Amino acid sequence: MRRNALTLICTLTAVALLSTSAVAQLSPQDVAKLGTTLTPLGGEKAGNADGSIPAWDGGLTKAPAGWKPGKHYVDPFAGEKPLFTINAQNAAQYADKLSDGHKAMLKTYPSFRIPVYPTHRTAAAPQRIYDATKKIATTAKLAAGGNGVTGAIAGIPFPMPKSGIEVIWNHLLRFRAETASRTVAQAAPTRGGQYTLVQFEEETMFVYHLPDMTEQKMANRLLNFKQRVIAPSRLAGGILLVHESMNQVEQPRDAWLYNPGQRRVRRAPQVAYDNPGTAADNMRTSDQLDMFNGAPDKYDWKLVGKKEIYVPYNAYRLQDPGVKFKDILTPLHLNPDHLRYELHRVWVVDATLKKGERNIYKRRTFYIDEDSWQILVIDQYDNRDQLWRVSEGHAIAYYDLPTIWTSAESHTDLQAGRYLVMGINSENPPHNFSIKRTPGDFQPDALRREGVR
Repeated sequence: MRRNALTLICTLTAVALLSTSAVAQLSPQDVAKLGTTLTPLGGEKAGNADGSIPAWDGGLTKAPAGWKPGKHYVDPFAGEKPLFTINAQNAAQYADKLSDGHKAMLKTYPSFRIPVYPTHRTAAAPQRIYDATKKIATTAKLAAGGNGVTGAIAGIPFPMPKSGIEVIWNHLLRFRAETASRTVAQAAPTRGGQYTLVQFEEETMFVYHLPDMTEQKMANRLLNFKQRVIAPSRLAGGILLVHESMNQVEQPRDAWLYNPGQRRVRRAPQVAYDNPGTAADNMRTSDQLDMFNGAPDKYDWKLVGKKEIYVPYNAYRLQDPGVKFKDILTPLHLNPDHLRYELHRVWVVDATLKKGERNIYKRRTFYIDEDSWQILVIDQYDNRDQLWRVSEGHAIAYYDLPTIWTSAESHTDLQAGRYLVMGINSENPPHNFSIKRTPGDFQPDALRREGVR
């Protein structure tokens, strides 16, 4: 009897703890901080103590002179020079503001350096996203096990996160656009600097962020994504289609591949987790697109806290039409001449592989921008607990939307002496955020119609 009573108490305690973790709604007093002491998305509005991080003043919502819709984004800070540059010789001086991955890159590659520029808190979002964030802050909660979110639409569900998994969901559900079309290049230079450009046409419909969307209408569909390979010729014509679920444990993502050689559309359950990314020469996993995507169920997520570190930000030169791909793609790492780093406050989240689960990354440390919830840096460790790959999200402010999103993503393999860069478009047409698409454009039958040999 005593043992049964003890078991019951333990069970009830566990249920209570689970319920507490699942219910993350904020009080009206907390919600009142959004837009006052906090930014509308939950960042600290004030600057830091020494002024090196300024106060947030609304972000960048007005295009600089000379920019017109349909053109590449003009760098509003083109005239600025680095405040200083971090290299292998002086890295110890700045160690407290560097990720372990950046420390390792500086130590491993004498040619790598981190040019640090003045900090500009350019992150902003449409007013309806601010309004939605304030509204769902009192209703959003984690689904069982943290594998989904309920009570949320359009906004950031956890603007004052209490756990690591809440921060990750803020990244997954952050505003990027309603629809987007991009023509981007990917390359994986060898140690000697040789590479083959892989060109993609990508279209995305962010169902979660569509106007007048409701949780019921969304029906667990987070986004639709279509990716066509257009070069080189040996890969051209292949198309990937993804229907991304909000809760992928309850309803796994649907994915299809069109093979131009066979003229067939096949299911693609392998497009998930740590399976190789498209034409990436095994330099990234499927869940590294957009820095991190997909189901979070394989990891335990620990919220370490908030920290000031140097991160890629306002990286407009990577999509400047005056900068050629060959200027960006140098051996071992991206050309630092075209990189920009700033001091920002980030949330730090440690992800540790659950017992019994498998993934090529045993541990990942994420650094997430407090202003936009964009993941900016990730340190990834192999199954020997050795630092393996360093990922960077080189973000810019798309001021016409407005939003913060990457202009390129890089994944540096410290063990192989190689890296992969995705999303560069300086020689390609600019991104298009005004395309009109319907859910029917993202159906498997559409792949057959679009497919060409």
